[in-house]
Amino acid sequence: MRIGVIKEIKDNENRVGLSPEGAARLVAENHEVLVQGSAGEGSGFSDEDYEKAGARIATADEAWSSDIIVKVKEPMNSEYKFFRDGLVIYTYFHLAGVDHGLSNHLLEKKVTAVAYETVEDHNGKLPLLAPMSSVAGRVAVQTAAYYLAKFNNGSGKLIGGVPGVDPATVVIIGGGVVGYNAAQIAIGMGAETILLDVSDEKLYHLKHSLQGKPHILISNRHNISEAVKKADILVGAVLLAGAKAPFLVTEEMVKSMRPGSVIVDVAIDQGGCIETMKPTSHSHPVFMKHGVIHYGVTNMPGAFPRTATQALTHATLPYLLKIAKHGLAETARHDPGFAKGINTYRGYFTCKPVAESLGQMDKFMELKDLLE
Repeated sequence: MRIGVIKEIKDNENRVGLSPEGAARLVAENHEVLVQGSAGEGSGFSDEDYEKAGARIATADEAWSSDIIVKVKEPMNSEYKFFRDGLVIYTYFHLAGVDHGLSNHLLEKKVTAVAYETVEDHNGKLPLLAPMSSVAGRVAVQTAAYYLAKFNNGSGKLIGGVPGVDPATVVIIGGGVVGYNAAQIAIGMGAETILLDVSDEKLYHLKHSLQGKPHILISNRHNISEAVKKADILVGAVLLAGAKAPFLVTEEMVKSMRPGSVIVDVAIDQGGCIETMKPTSHSHPVFMKHGVIHYGVTNMPGAFPRTATQALTHATLPYLLKIAKHGLAETARHDPGFAKGINTYRGYFTCKPVAESLGQMDKFMELKDLLE
């Protein structure tokens, strides 16, 4: 099978969908790997590195002519021209949170969209989302700490404080992979940390895995409202796999925050969980609203591409090897968790949360009915 590795064109997206080591594994299985020229440069991988791995350096047109396209982020408008019936694109799509034009084009051209973020393992976890969630959670707190600086119009509060002076308060809504990693960094930097989640069981495990250091609260409107008032840093880390994130922090709650506080909404990929948040980019990462700094970059891990690309390839490659060897339909039949990653197929939505979030259930079909 021919696999095409595409150069990312999203603003300051320096990750690449496949490392040279991953390319070598595919070549060893007798697959052809085409890598768009300079695709790996942002992650520190040269074209020569890929050639040594057995891949061929190609133009964008050549790479997009492959059977399977491997990317990191959703295709941009200028890439829709490459869509065609039967093409498989393997990447983060976040269809519920991006421009609806993308999903419309995927359906119109009958492209198969395999979304990393909705693939599940046998435990119901999200193995292809987890590595980037780990990075994003860590980046969220580090970035917010930087924006607290006065020269960024922040409050001027040092996240860890100093002896005799209180540290900043970090409030994290959501106790999944993002929330856990954000809490680790916040605690490590010396912040007063408050972590909220809807699951009693998850909070119990978080309390023990984080050695009881954060304040653990059930996520409800009252607790969120009270915690937000105290927050110097607010991290949105809510996830409903495939679906649009719910607004848990209202505009009125944001108005209650201290001037110069910072909000980082990691859920922005799926529409965001903060009512006042909107998507931003690495080129223009923040905006001010109600005296609060808002950071809504939709590809946070792209700022640390060397680490992120290696972690991503480690997670995605086993599935890619299966698809390349057995074909997409056969892989989906034998792996129900992988099948949940297929968001569009043969002109239909096949992921119900995506179709519901987009209000297009009339274009939804069960994947099993299309595979027969």
